[in-house]
Amino acid sequence: MTHTHAHADGKTRCHWPGDDTLYLAYHDTEWGVPEYDDRALFEKFILDGFQAGLSWITILRRRDSFRKAFDHFDPAKIARYKPTKLAALMQDQGIIRNRAKIEASVSSAQAYLALQEQGGFSQYLWNFVDGAPVQNKFRRQDQIPAETPLSLKISKDLKQRGFKFCGPTIVYAFMQAVGMVNDHIVPCWRHEAVAALAEQNAKGR
Repeated sequence: MTHTHAHADGKTRCHWPGDDTLYLAYHDTEWGVPEYDDRALFEKFILDGFQAGLSWITILRRRDSFRKAFDHFDPAKIARYKPTKLAALMQDQGIIRNRAKIEASVSSAQAYLALQEQGGFSQYLWNFVDGAPVQNKFRRQDQIPAETPLSLKISKDLKQRGFKFCGPTIVYAFMQAVGMVNDHIVPCWRHEAVAALAEQNAKGR
């Protein structure tokens, strides 16, 4: 297996999006871009929890349906979901109908609201990396870990606070997605671009 993928546009990319246009757009515009917005981070956290045991493209194809079903991931609304709402979600064919994951979103929303009173979800998460993305320099996909000591530490802390579906592997995938770590491999055209975004954010914050 090759670890990069050269496309018709002449750009070399990480191998994992293949040629799927939706996946490529996600790779090129979202994955690894530092995200500091509380609600956007919460949305990605919940979606990564739903991804557990599945591929991310499965979730990505349903993201709009998830947003509609979960009130655009408004934590204040999700935290108050009643059994009737949970039952309706279990009937929604546009999402992943997993009762444990659906119920977990309510627990996580409640934990999120508690964190908002202590400075916010974004501040809490980014403090783990001192506010700046970790710039990894992996050259091949098989060098990238599934979890790290830091993702294990964050996972434990999240669980203690009441968050669900946040094991160390899920947390590391989340960290990659929201740019807490830059895991675009070095030959990928996005590696330098994402690193530059981190620099800009550091100067602007």
